[in-house]
Amino acid sequence: MAWRSKSPVQVEAKPSTFSQLLPLLILLVFLGGAAFVGYHIYLSVVQIRDSTEKRMAKKNVVFTKDGLKVGVKHVEQENYVDATQSWVVKAWNLGSSAPAPVKRR
Repeated sequence: MAWRSKSPVQVEAKPSTFSQLLPLLILLVFLGGAAFVGYHIYLSVVQIRDSTEKRMAKKNVVFTKDGLKVGVKHVEQENYVDATQSWVVKAWNLGSSAPAPVKRR
Protein backbone atom coordinates (compact mmCIF):
# COMPACT_ATOMS: atom_id res chain seq x y z
CA MET A 1 0.00 0.00 0.00
CA ALA A 2 2.64 2.31 -0.95
CA TRP A 3 0.48 4.44 -3.13
CA ARG A 4 -1.51 5.88 -0.21
CA SER A 5 -0.25 8.81 1.72
CA LYS A 6 0.34 8.37 5.38
CA SER A 7 -1.87 11.23 6.48
CA PRO A 8 -5.07 11.44 4.49
CA VAL A 9 -6.33 14.94 3.90
CA GLN A 10 -9.99 15.20 4.75
CA VAL A 11 -12.02 18.08 3.45
CA GLU A 12 -14.75 19.12 5.84
CA ALA A 13 -17.98 19.87 4.03
CA LYS A 14 -19.80 22.98 5.18
CA PRO A 15 -23.47 22.44 5.87
CA SER A 16 -25.64 24.10 3.28
CA THR A 17 -27.77 27.11 4.07
CA PHE A 18 -30.93 25.08 3.60
CA SER A 19 -29.84 22.44 6.10
CA GLN A 20 -29.05 25.21 8.60
CA LEU A 21 -32.47 26.82 8.15
CA LEU A 22 -34.47 23.57 8.12
CA PRO A 23 -34.94 23.34 11.93
CA LEU A 24 -36.10 26.97 12.02
CA LEU A 25 -38.60 26.34 9.21
CA ILE A 26 -39.94 23.24 10.98
CA LEU A 27 -40.35 25.25 14.20
CA LEU A 28 -42.19 28.06 12.39
CA VAL A 29 -44.52 25.60 10.64
CA PHE A 30 -45.26 23.89 13.97
CA LEU A 31 -45.94 27.20 15.75
CA GLY A 32 -48.13 28.36 12.87
CA GLY A 33 -50.17 25.15 13.03
CA ALA A 34 -50.54 25.43 16.82
CA ALA A 35 -51.63 29.07 16.48
CA PHE A 36 -54.17 28.13 13.80
CA VAL A 37 -55.69 25.39 15.97
CA GLY A 38 -55.69 27.64 19.05
CA TYR A 39 -57.40 30.46 17.17
CA HIS A 40 -60.17 28.18 15.94
CA ILE A 41 -60.67 26.77 19.43
CA TYR A 42 -60.98 30.37 20.70
CA LEU A 43 -63.55 31.19 17.99
CA SER A 44 -65.58 28.11 18.90
CA VAL A 45 -65.59 28.96 22.61
CA VAL A 46 -66.71 32.54 21.90
CA GLN A 47 -69.48 31.32 19.59
CA ILE A 48 -70.70 28.78 22.16
CA ARG A 49 -70.65 31.43 24.91
CA ASP A 50 -72.63 33.90 22.80
CA SER A 51 -75.26 31.36 21.80
CA THR A 52 -75.61 30.21 25.42
CA GLU A 53 -76.05 33.80 26.61
CA LYS A 54 -78.76 34.37 23.98
CA ARG A 55 -80.63 31.20 24.97
CA MET A 56 -80.38 32.06 28.65
CA ALA A 57 -81.57 35.63 27.98
CA LYS A 58 -84.69 34.21 26.33
CA LYS A 59 -85.37 32.40 29.60
CA ASN A 60 -84.74 35.63 31.54
CA VAL A 61 -81.40 34.57 33.02
CA VAL A 62 -78.49 37.02 32.75
CA PHE A 63 -74.81 36.60 33.68
CA THR A 64 -73.29 39.67 35.35
CA LYS A 65 -70.06 40.51 37.15
CA ASP A 66 -71.84 39.88 40.46
CA GLY A 67 -73.09 36.49 39.39
CA LEU A 68 -76.26 35.10 37.89
CA LYS A 69 -79.47 37.14 37.90
CA VAL A 70 -82.78 35.44 37.33
CA GLY A 71 -85.78 37.54 36.41
CA VAL A 72 -89.42 36.66 36.80
CA LYS A 73 -91.50 36.76 33.64
CA HIS A 74 -95.02 38.13 33.38
CA VAL A 75 -95.37 39.11 37.02
CA GLU A 76 -96.25 42.71 37.63
CA GLN A 77 -94.80 44.45 40.64
CA GLU A 78 -98.21 45.23 42.12
CA ASN A 79 -99.44 41.63 41.88
CA TYR A 80 -96.21 40.39 43.42
CA VAL A 81 -96.45 42.80 46.36
CA ASP A 82 -100.13 41.96 46.91
CA ALA A 83 -99.40 38.24 46.98
CA THR A 84 -96.52 38.54 49.43
CA GLN A 85 -98.42 40.96 51.66
CA SER A 86 -101.43 38.67 51.77
CA TRP A 87 -99.24 35.83 53.06
CA VAL A 88 -97.77 38.11 55.71
CA VAL A 89 -101.24 39.27 56.76
CA LYS A 90 -102.51 35.68 56.97
CA ALA A 91 -99.55 34.65 59.09
CA TRP A 92 -100.02 37.67 61.35
CA ASN A 93 -103.72 36.96 61.80
CA LEU A 94 -103.16 33.29 62.53
CA GLY A 95 -100.44 34.13 65.03
CA SER A 96 -102.43 36.77 66.89
CA SER A 97 -105.72 34.87 67.03
CA ALA A 98 -104.38 32.12 69.24
CA PRO A 99 -106.67 31.36 72.18
CA ALA A 100 -105.74 32.84 75.50
CA PRO A 101 -103.90 30.44 77.78
CA VAL A 102 -106.06 28.76 80.39
CA LYS A 103 -104.98 29.25 83.95
CA ARG A 104 -105.26 26.16 86.16
CA ARG A 105 -105.52 26.27 89.88
